Amino acid sequence: MLWRHGQTAWNVERRFQGTTDVDLTETGRAQAKRSARLLATLGPHAIISSDLRRTRDTAAELAAVTGLDVTHDEGLRETYAGAWQGLTHDEIMARFGEQYAAWKRGEAVRRGGGELETEVADRAAPLVERAAEKLPPGGVLVVVSHGGTIRTTIGRLLGLPASSWEALGGLSNCAWSVLGQGVRGWRLLEHNAGSLPEPVIGDDV
Repeated sequence: MLWRHGQTAWNVERRFQGTTDVDLTETGRAQAKRSARLLATLGPHAIISSDLRRTRDTAAELAAVTGLDVTHDEGLRETYAGAWQGLTHDEIMARFGEQYAAWKRGEAVRRGGGELETEVADRAAPLVERAAEKLPPGGVLVVVSHGGTIRTTIGRLLGLPASSWEALGGLSNCAWSVLGQGVRGWRLLEHNAGSLPEPVIGDDV
């Protein structure tokens, strides 16, 4: 299960966060508490999280109701997006319009001079796989991360070509996606669960 962090002020402002360490809003903390109560009923066995504050604090809410420890790893951070970070959506469109359009077309783009989406998947997907391998049969892993990182990780685990990862819709704050393992590998069982009709706001819009 891949769980996106709660709302931040930069989400509300449609400001690209990337690896910038932004705190949750009060709304974001409330979202994390509500979602944690729901996720706890699924009986998770392990929690791994990005080390940025918005994910650490989201993961802490689930840890509080399950008694599980959280393993933090910088490999689960959001995409580093260089000069895009801190800019609003409109500012990105005005300053980097061609780059933004190329990214939306599915081209390999270093947004703001930062990471490629495939590089994000290279660091995040293996972490998820290694953590999943340590679970008991039928065990549940909760991965607390960011919208872009979750999308690229799902795309990589499903074996989809990178140019099509954008077809996976964004996650609302504190929504989650569920993957399971079948005879042919990973399968997407749920996407953007626990959120509707909440809007999707964040780095990937």
